Amino acid sequence: MAANFESTKAKIEQLKSAVGEADLTPGQEAWRALQIMSEFVYATEKLRPVQPAVSIFGSARIKADNPWYQRSIAIARLLSDSGFSVISGGGPGIMQAANEGAFAGKSLSIGLNIQLPHEQSGNAFQDMGISFKYFFNRKLAFVRTSAALICMPGGFGTLDELTEALTLIQTGKARAIPIILVGQEFWGGLHAWMRETLLRDKLISPGDIELMQIMEDPKEIVDAIFDAYERMGLRPTKEERQQILGI
Repeated sequence: MAANFESTKAKIEQLKSAVGEADLTPGQEAWRALQIMSEFVYATEKLRPVQPAVSIFGSARIKADNPWYQRSIAIARLLSDSGFSVISGGGPGIMQAANEGAFAGKSLSIGLNIQLPHEQSGNAFQDMGISFKYFFNRKLAFVRTSAALICMPGGFGTLDELTEALTLIQTGKARAIPIILVGQEFWGGLHAWMRETLLRDKLISPGDIELMQIMEDPKEIVDAIFDAYERMGLRPTKEERQQILGI
């Protein structure tokens, strides 16, 4: 029995390190499905105690001397001090800024890292970190765990996370939560194109464009999240937030 167990364990480890998913045999595909499920279950249980939480998305390429980096720190710090755990992608750039701000605050700083060939290593400002192999498990963890999503300037990855969240909410697969785009200068063109092209051509519904709002000021952003949070009947309330902050 012990020999069989060790043999099976060795096969599992061998399959985990298999290179080139296109070459997987049917048996290996089954093991990959188990890996996906186990990663999802692990992340779900690990993130269960972090409520309430807000996710902040943004580019890994933005440096610490960029004003967007500093604004991300300010937003995350205010959220953290207001009682919200802050979740980022766990890497550099805006993700690090979000974790840095939260780490200096009163609530948890969480990183959901992704395993990539050339990037990214986890940043140092995390109370809790989870490393994902599969993008879709990671993106689902962002939406399932968060009471709001904040999008700072970013590239394809940020756009992917934004449109995935919009699709899940639009189709009723996820609850309606605030999606805040930070920066009219950066996001205004995209938002106008959605309104003037997608909505005009009836490719989305009028209510879909209302799923997003563009904001600038960190306090305005946190107040909007609290307003939505209270409308959902969740806690902490605005009064409890004021007690937390001592104001």
